[in-house]
Parts: sequence; structure tokens; C-alpha cells
Amino acid sequence: MCAGKYFNPDIEPLLNTPLMREVQWAKLQHAIRFEYEKVPYDRERMDAAGVTPDDIRSLDDFSRAFPPIKQSDFRTVFERFDMDMDEALLHLFGQERMDDLHFLSTTSGTTGVPTPYPWFHKTFPVATELFGRVGWRAGFVPGTKLALVYGLSMHVAGIPQVFWYSGLRGVTVLNIGAEVGTERILRSMKLFKANAITTTPSLATYLIERSPEVLGHPVGDLGIKVLLLGAEPGAGIPEIRSRLEEAYGGTVLDVGAGYGCSCAHPVYQGMHWIADDHCLYELVDPVTLEPVPFEDGARGLACFTPLEPEAGLFFHHLRVSMNDIHQVSTGPCPCGRSGFRYRIVGRGDDMLKVKGVSVYPTAIQGVITGFVPRVTGFFRIVLTERPPLVTPPLKLKIERGEDLSETDLPALEAEIVAKLRAICEVSPAITWLPPQALGREANKTQLIEKRYE
Repeated sequence: MCAGKYFNPDIEPLLNTPLMREVQWAKLQHAIRFEYEKVPYDRERMDAAGVTPDDIRSLDDFSRAFPPIKQSDFRTVFERFDMDMDEALLHLFGQERMDDLHFLSTTSGTTGVPTPYPWFHKTFPVATELFGRVGWRAGFVPGTKLALVYGLSMHVAGIPQVFWYSGLRGVTVLNIGAEVGTERILRSMKLFKANAITTTPSLATYLIERSPEVLGHPVGDLGIKVLLLGAEPGAGIPEIRSRLEEAYGGTVLDVGAGYGCSCAHPVYQGMHWIADDHCLYELVDPVTLEPVPFEDGARGLACFTPLEPEAGLFFHHLRVSMNDIHQVSTGPCPCGRSGFRYRIVGRGDDMLKVKGVSVYPTAIQGVITGFVPRVTGFFRIVLTERPPLVTPPLKLKIERGEDLSETDLPALEAEIVAKLRAICEVSPAITWLPPQALGREANKTQLIEKRYE
């Protein structure tokens, strides 16, 4: 293993530098030609835009050559091939990569057909390298016992994670999974002496509630030193981060929405992008899809292009969007480590419009979590019509805290409404629920209740 600040001390200090941009351009030229010549789907995209690899002579040319794609575009391909997945995957990934296919995982498919995420034989060294960088920054040193507590059906956070940290010698992955239920999760973590956990922020929060009942002691007695949390917003929200760190007595780090991991600086700095040499990161306007200048404070829809497409990890096409709105910070981080940082503002398809004001559920989540323990932190946004337009007032269901009486609710409601008005520019109508009234999902917590469906 390597010593110092970085897993890869030869590459990581160069992240977010002019020299790295040169490396990216050299690799991108190969990636563009590979996708055009060997991947029917991307060739169609470029042909439709009237572009060939020879027409793209710079990174700026590339950012304007053709529009990005989303998961919904993949579903269109499946329908085009009448759900013949062999033919659809061949069209999407090309013969060369399909001949190298080793493992096929998918999304959970909660919004329809599961999106396939192939792992080629050439993918594994890239995964080991990138998550070696993440694990090193997270503090996964020899002796770390990492509890893997995501839903195993989910591509980003399931079975493949068993392999991701194989470059960190002395780190043991305890493959527990979220489907086994909170009781078995807690007992397994205690039995095998887990001292780190990677899961969703909502499940980590629910374990706080369940630990006294299941184990007879607070979750902090487990000795968890690092919580690497992803698959949904939360770890980057100061109120949630603070609550988790206080309860567990460990450091909370945010991971995901690309190749990134936050640092342990006391004030959340966003996630450090750790993959400049493997993936090109762009921002585009979520409406016009025009490129957004990459500068400090820029905000837009994040798009990703693998620079080694034969070994792509999660992203296998040119200019892929996960539909997340990011805001970037390009200056040096107080923690001293490299990489620009990005924060998740919200999902493009989750944005709500209330009296012309854009409102993201994660912003509401941050406000409500700040009132714990007077509230449990669990809530729902109730929509009676298809978003994004919301007829005022915005309707919220919020669980009150265990020790809060009914007579205390009016004063608390006034505080919450005032805070939401100040921060989110929205004045909601609140329905109060008793503790535990809302479900606790093992995978991703749904913040929106869709009454219109």
C-alpha cells in the first residue's frame, strides 16, 4: 500500500490541473473514435448530429458536438428491439465489449425496466483503482472491517462493491446487504466487529432508532469510525451529517453521483472528483443542454464520458447524464487534497415549481432535519398533481419527535414554516404524523408521495 495523502501519488496530485486537461484530451480522442467505430448506438448519435470524430478538434468542440443522454434514452432502445436484450445490449455496447462481458448488474428498476450496467474483464482494474482512491481518502486502513449495507440488486451499491476495495490490502468487506432487515444488519455488524459502514444516509439514520431496541445499546457503542454514505442525498446536508456523526461517533463522508468522495473537513466541502484521468466531467444547462462554463460556483446537469471506454465503470457512452444537478467548487480545498468538488443540488426530475420558485426536495430535507429531535427527520412531500408545477401551498407530512407533545406542535410548525420560507422561499401546509408513521425503506427513502398516480 502507498503512504501519504493519496492512493495513487503519481496521478492524484495532478487532478484538476492544466496538465490533466491535456491528458484528458489525448484520451478523449481515442474514446470518441472507439465509440463511433465500434458502438452502433453512439455512432447513430453522432451521425444524427452530423458529426464525425475528425470534426471534434478540442474539448470545446466535444461539449457542443451532440446532446447528452439519460437513462430514459436507454429504455427507448429496449423498446426499439422489442425487449430482446441480447440485441439491445449489442447495439448499446458494441461487439468488442460484449465479447469481453464478465458480469451484468442493473439498477433496481423502480421506475420501469432495470437499466443494465455491464462489467467487462477490463473494468475490474479501473474499479479497483478508483475505489482505492475513494477508500484511501475515507481512511480505510489495514484492519478496517467495512459493512456493505446496500440493496444487493442495485448496480452501484450491490455485489460489485465486494471487488471495489480489493486494492486496499488489509481491508475486509462484510457483505451484509440491506434486504436482511435492520435487526440482522445490527447483529451482524456487532458480531463481526465492523468499524466502518457504507450504506444510504436514510438507512444509517434508521439504525440509530433501532439499535437500542435490537442491541440494547446506542448505535455509537458499535465503534463505527467511518460512514461512507451514498445512493441518495443526505450525507452532504449539514444537519444530517451532524446528527449521524454525533450518534455514531464516527466521520460521515458523502460518495457517489459520479466518481467522488467528500473529505473530513469539519465544514462540508462537497465531493472531491477523483477520476479526471478516467472520466471527463462536464456541466450543461438542464433546459437548453448548452455547456456551462466550468468555473467556481457553476451549476448544471452533470455529464460523464469514459476516457477508457473498453473498461468503462458505470458510464459506457459519450456524454451520459444521471440527471443530477451539481454545483462545483474549483479552488483549493481546506483539507489539502486534490480534485475539484461538486455538491448535489437535486435531481433534474425532482425539481418542483411553487409560485415560480424552484424547490428541490433535498433542500427541504436539510431544513426539516435541523429540527431533530423535535421531529424524527422523516417526512414526505405530498403531490396531488404531476410535477414540476405545484399549486400552493406545498403539502408536507412530518413525523413529530418521540418526546414532543401535541401542544408543542403549533409553535414548532411556525418555526419550520419560517425557516422554509427563509431558505427555500416556500410556505408549506404541514400535516403532523406520530413517530414511525412513515415507512423506513432499506434501499432509498422516497421523499415524495405521488397522490396523482
